[in-house]
Formats: sequence, structure tokens, C-alpha cells
Amino acid sequence: MRRWGLFALGWALILMGSLLAHLIQTSGGVRIEDVRYPGEDGKTMSGLLYVPRNATAGAPAPAVLASHGYINTREMQSAFAIELARRGVVVLAMEMTGHGYSQAAVGQQGFGGPAALRYLQGLPFVDRANIGLEGHSMGGIPIQAAAQAQPDGYRAMVLEGSTTGFLGAAPPGTPDFPRNTAVVFGRYDEFAPLMWEVAKGGDIGRSPKLMALFGTTSPVAPERLYGSIAEGTARRLHLPPVTHPWEHFSVGGVAPAVAWFQATLDRVDSRPPGDQIWIWKEVGTGLAFIGFVILLLGTFQLLLTLPPFARLAAPGVAARERRDGRWWLAFVLTAAVPALTFFPFMKLGGVFFPMRFFPQYIGNQLVVWALLNGIVTLLLGLLLRGPKPAFRQPWLGAIGLALATAAIGYGALALVDAAFKVDFRFWVLGLKPLDARHAGFALAYLVPWAAFFLIAVRALIANLAVKDEPAWAQYLTAALAMSLGFVALLALQYAWLFATGVRLIAAEPLNTLIAIQFVPLLMVVGLIAAFTWRRTASALPGAFLCALLICWYVTAGTATHWSPEFRLPERPAAKT
Repeated sequence: MRRWGLFALGWALILMGSLLAHLIQTSGGVRIEDVRYPGEDGKTMSGLLYVPRNATAGAPAPAVLASHGYINTREMQSAFAIELARRGVVVLAMEMTGHGYSQAAVGQQGFGGPAALRYLQGLPFVDRANIGLEGHSMGGIPIQAAAQAQPDGYRAMVLEGSTTGFLGAAPPGTPDFPRNTAVVFGRYDEFAPLMWEVAKGGDIGRSPKLMALFGTTSPVAPERLYGSIAEGTARRLHLPPVTHPWEHFSVGGVAPAVAWFQATLDRVDSRPPGDQIWIWKEVGTGLAFIGFVILLLGTFQLLLTLPPFARLAAPGVAARERRDGRWWLAFVLTAAVPALTFFPFMKLGGVFFPMRFFPQYIGNQLVVWALLNGIVTLLLGLLLRGPKPAFRQPWLGAIGLALATAAIGYGALALVDAAFKVDFRFWVLGLKPLDARHAGFALAYLVPWAAFFLIAVRALIANLAVKDEPAWAQYLTAALAMSLGFVALLALQYAWLFATGVRLIAAEPLNTLIAIQFVPLLMVVGLIAAFTWRRTASALPGAFLCALLICWYVTAGTATHWSPEFRLPERPAAKT
């Protein structure tokens, strides 16, 4: 039974967490549908549709179109969707063009907003005259495009950590456009210079751009109602004490949006805006993510007992006798170098422009960062001389074992997606199933990711595994060595932000948010590397499994930019 322990525990956590998430997001009889609807030029768009029990063709309900931000997916709007659906509102959590399962490329077709609004209006259980729009970050563009396409097709809007006139793609804000608009912007929002042309999120009340939207020549006062809801000119500013990614993951970020739609739409339940349960959905899917990692380890261990892979089983034996000065140097370099190079190598990766087989701009930058770190790791290997373990090289068996392990993990995700309409995620961390289009992308991206992990996993084990150390110590060492550099980088960035209102490295707002995901991801990579090596005496199975996992994660969750018609939008200079 011992060999089944991790396998069974992984499944138990996945099923319990997914069931909890499902019960929360369907609380009160809400029905959730994975929907596809037509965009322009024959493209297919995607969304999650939340339908309250009270919404029927005989009694149409109010509705809200909600949009996620850049390199996010429809699931990132679940906090808003859950709370609004609990209050009797139909919610379509759309996926922008080039994101998730929506086709076309980023920026095309009004970012998908006009098509999403048309679809929502066409549902028989939706009150067409009682629709709101909500968008977080770049998600403000599609909802403003929808509002521009149909000036009378909606009643109210919430810009959550977003702005008018966004990168020139959204129309400029005026006292009359958009209609009845609430702006929810974190006091520590990392994108204040880009969004509202002020240095700090807490300063946006003095933004000329915001004052133009509110129709005032004096600074905008938070929580004050400007204009008239009846005339469509109402405005309100909220400044919760949160960062950009917390705006859609906090009571303070969600409550103002709920309250605004309660004030501007008809027949929305008056349940207090602060009465929120969405966090338990995140707890459930976060628990399922942990279960997924445990399932991968348990599957790997179990497969090694079966005839096709039994010959790969062998105990990994470390060569280093103790943690001496050279060991600590290796630990510090392993942790520090990927984090220190993250911003400059990501910037350098901007030259890897999206193309047919590598169509994801952020994915391309991450590949450049990884490959350059692989080169740095090889060079550091010349410096970190010392005893190395004897690695076995079962190439075909290692590939087969990694593929079989990943396939079981993928099957678990596909199962809960079909049964519960959830995936594995917590906050900015999210793992989605791949559709056929993204699976094709992943085949190309898998090659550079595999090259990186073949170098990184071998170096990690060779430099940091210590002879006769207990398993838990090797697992912890590997996880910390892979992630501590990013922990330190983020701690410096956000300590400075909370102390001064601006980040220490102010020019990297987007990559700072991307770096948050790499803390748990790299911890998982380190754990997999140590776990698989201890059972095979080889770096190959762990390297291939990590490559499959990270390639899957990045490809499924990153925006697609390439298409024959794609052009990068002109970006106006941001003032600070």
C-alpha cells in the first residue's frame, strides 16, 4: 500500500478541492456553462457563463459582461462572477481574443468585447436593457470597445485597475462616455503611470485624465458620487489599499464593483457587498493544485514499479560529503542568478518576435530567459568544480516515464474541468487544459524548455545533493534553491512599494507580476527534480517532466499574438 500513498493522496486533494470550488461557484443554484460564441471573420470566442436560478426566459435577469486582463483567462474573473451571480446577475466571463480558448490574436476584433456583448444580449434569460460591463486591467479595453460599438447597449461600467484611452486602443474618457462608470484602482497599483499618468496609485485623483472622465477641474474625491445615474453620467472613484493583482482577489477590490452594479442596474439582490464567499473557491482550486503536484509524484513513483519502467528504478547517491563553503556558493548562485537575470533577459527576449510556430510574446521572452540561464549555468559549472554524482542516462525510458506521468496529471485536470467546471489555480497561479491549437504551440515550445531543464536539473542535483541527507532535506533544499531568488526579488519590490508607493525597479510592472507565479512554480520544479533523481539516479526523467509541466503551464495561460494580420499597437509615452 505504501507505493499507492502519494497517488491516492493526490487524487483525494484534487477531488475534495475541486468539489469545494464547484459548490462555492454554484452556491444558491447558479449554473455554470463553458460557452463558445461567434466572433468576427469566423473566429470562435470563449467564456464561462454564470446563470442564477432566478434567470429565466419568462423573467429575464440583469447581466454583466466581465473581462480579465492581459495574459490572464476567464477564470480570473471568478470572484466578481461568483458574487454577482449570488445576487441574481447573469455573468459572462469572456476570454479576450488571443487568450484562453478564444481565437484570433491579441488586439483583434475590439479584443473580443463587441462580440461578447452581442452574445450576452441574445440570451433569452438576459434583460437586454439591464446590462453592466466590468474589466480588470487590459480587460477595460474590450468592454469599452463594446460600449463604443453599442452606446445604448449597456447601463453601467466598472474599470477595475484599468483606464480609459488604454494604449490608444480604448476611447478617451469624457463626462458622457463611458456611461455610469466606477473606477476601482488600488493605492499600490503597479500600473499607475501607464494607466492614469501619475506616479502612485493613491495619486490618481489628481490625474488630468481621470478629472476629464469625471468632468471636473479639481482632484477627484474618492467615494463621492459625481454626475447622475439616471442621466448615465454617474462617476465614482474607489481606492482600496491593494496592488494590481489584488484588485480582483480581495474583498476591497470586489465589493465596490458589486455595490456599483447594485446601484446602477435593476433587480440586483441587495445582499451587502462585503458578504463574499469567492475565496473558498480559490481555496478549493488551490488545494486541487497541491493535489495535482502530489499526484505527479505519486504517479511517477507508482509507474517505476510497473514492468515498462521498472528498469529505470535506482537510488540516487549524492557525491558531496557535506555543506561546505563551495556548497553554499552553489546554493546562493542557483537561487540568485535566475532572479537577477529575469528583468534584463526578459527585456532581451523582446527581440524574439511572435511568429507562426512561436506565437506567444511572453512565452518567447520566457524561453529566451530560460535558455540564457542555461548558458550561464553551464559557465558556472566551470566555477563550481567538485564531486559529481554518477548520473544514469536512460533517454528513451525517461521520456516515456515523463510523458506517462504528465498524462495522468492531465487526465485529472480534464476530469475536474468536465465534472466541476474548475481547473487548478490560486490567485495568479493557474493551470488550464490545452485545446488543440495550444497543444500545437506547446510542441514547438517544448524543445527549448527541455533544453533548459536538461541543464538546470542536472546542475541542481550535482551541486546541491548531499550524501546521506534525509529525503525531506533534499526536497526542501531543491525547492528553496530554485525559488528563493524570486522571493527576495519580490520582497524588495513590494517592500519598497508599500513604503513609498512606487516599486524599487519601477520600469518592470508586468514582469514583476509574472515573477510572482515563478515562486510556486520553481518550488515545484525543485521538488520534482529531487524526487525523481532519488528514485532513478538520473536527471533525465525530472528534466523532461519539468519541461512538460512548465511548457503546458505557460502555453495554456499566455496570450497568443501572432496572426497574419497582427500588428503591435502604438504605445503612447507614459508620464509620471
